[in-house]
Order: sequence, then structure tokens, then C-alpha cells
Amino acid sequence: MVPLIEMLIVFSTAFGFGLIPFAGPSTLFIASNAAVILGVTDVPSLVFIGFLVAIGSALAKSVHYLTTFIISKHLSQERQQRLNADAKVVNRWAFLLLFAVATTPIPDDPIVIPLGLTKYSPSKFFIAYFFGKLIITLTGAFMGSWTGQRFAEWLTPEGAIAVSIVLTIITTVVLLKVDLGKLAEKISRRLKA
Repeated sequence: MVPLIEMLIVFSTAFGFGLIPFAGPSTLFIASNAAVILGVTDVPSLVFIGFLVAIGSALAKSVHYLTTFIISKHLSQERQQRLNADAKVVNRWAFLLLFAVATTPIPDDPIVIPLGLTKYSPSKFFIAYFFGKLIITLTGAFMGSWTGQRFAEWLTPEGAIAVSIVLTIITTVVLLKVDLGKLAEKISRRLKA
């Protein structure tokens, strides 16, 4: 089992990066890097890493969600009425959409922020987001462990950190170049068809 201080660092890292809106690194990379850097190979520790990254990320995104939830109460009456009308449509699919987005490494703020504005249920938000993140973080932890075992003789802990930073930067740049508005529009059109 990994020492408590290292697990607290994993949780703090996931929470801290989760607070960065739109540009934080993927939880897949955080979990896989934690497994590689800590040299974890036993299943209970890998599951615990996945759990810590998922809960840290879910708590951080809850901060974004609750901020927009509170802001929505201070909007004009006209905007609140429009958001309430939109909420009836959006909330029907919100749980599934949030769960699906949370299971991918793409930025999820374009979904999280509107759900806060439409006052989507905080408990449903947290449950959908946490379980979606748990899937991707468990995958990341096990992938990181597998990779670490295969390349341990070539990759020092410092090298693993450098590789993870480079991969995180590359992934973030690629994700920032994707126009999420156009992507959401294409998906919306396909769902309507």
C-alpha cells in the first residue's frame, strides 16, 4: 500500500488541477502518472489512486458548478426565465451527458457551467460526474501501472514526470484547438436527425 502522504498528494493534485477551468490536464493522465511515479502495481492501491483522483476532480468541478449555480440566482428575471425554460429541455439528458463527458479526457466545463446556470440538481451533478470520472481514472491508473512495469528499466521517476508533463501539454494544446461549440453543434444536429 502507498503511504498516506503520497495519497494526499495525489488527491491534492487532482483537486488543484480540477480547479483550473477549461485547461486542466486530463484526469486520465493524472491517475496514470500517479501510478507510474509512485510505482504502484497492486490492485487495491491502483483502485485507491483512481478513487482519489475521481473524488478530487469531482470536488473541484463542484466548485465550478456551485459558482455558476449561485451566479444564476443573481441574473435578471428575464434571463432566469429563459434559463428555466432551457432547463426543462437540458435536464432531461443532463445526467447521461454529464456522465459521458466525465468519462472522456475532453474538457467538461462547457457542460458543467450551463448545468450550474440551469440549477441542475447538485446531488445528481456530483453522482454523475464522480462515477464518470471514476471510470476514466481507474482506466488511467491501470494503464499507468502497466506502462510503468513495461518501461521501468528505461524510464526513471524524473523521466516519467518529464514525459507526463510533455504529454499533458500536448493533449491540452490539441483540446484547446478543437472548437467545442462547433463540436457540440454537430453532435446536437446528429442527435436530432
